Amino acid sequence: MARITIIETGEVPEKYRGRHGSFPDMFARMVRTEDPAATIEVISIPNGDTLPDPSKLEAVLITGAAAGVYDGLDWIAPLEDFVRAAYASKTPMVGVCFGHQLIAQALGGTVRKSEKGWGIGRHVYQVLPENGVVDGEAIAIAASHQDQVIEPPNDALTILSSEFAPHAGLLYANGTTLTVQPHPEFDVEFAQICCELRDGKAPDDVVATARASLAEPMDNAKLGGAITRFLARKSIPSS
Repeated sequence: MARITIIETGEVPEKYRGRHGSFPDMFARMVRTEDPAATIEVISIPNGDTLPDPSKLEAVLITGAAAGVYDGLDWIAPLEDFVRAAYASKTPMVGVCFGHQLIAQALGGTVRKSEKGWGIGRHVYQVLPENGVVDGEAIAIAASHQDQVIEPPNDALTILSSEFAPHAGLLYANGTTLTVQPHPEFDVEFAQICCELRDGKAPDDVVATARASLAEPMDNAKLGGAITRFLARKSIPSS
């Protein structure tokens, strides 16, 4: 049974929260699809919660956010310190979208707004063979981002990649840190909302293509299950 601490870094727009819940709610549903008995605790940065000592946690999941990791907001640096401490203590840790980028930046990688523009709708990622976490040759998951990890940290192995996002999944050398750019916690309906929210911001053809793509099969359960099993790993004692 996993005991997961979700670090909420951003909020679902209020008009959609009644139907879809918060980002931690979405992750809780994802986790419990694989592990119905999982225990979930939420630390909400938007609500002003204090970050705990990661060495005392069983597992950590860092959510997406509208913010950029390079924005210089007053909570970014403390969260980076938290990530480095979790990494050093080998606390199982997963980051998704903003979480993926924040962990990369905290551990020495480079993140910036991509010249490729908005990545929305269903994206297909090639899977690095025999990576030990995600099975198969490719997975299809909803994306919603402009920022990307441009240069991964030296400690990171790229295990998910696409032409649009070359470093969409990273597995770190400590064996207990995994991050992904796309959103396995988003159902198709919420992924469609993410497309609608880009009307007037992304080119019309990009939005239209993204909307249409969401009619194709998705691999949320596959990636969500892999993430849940990864978080259930016990910490590896430091040598």
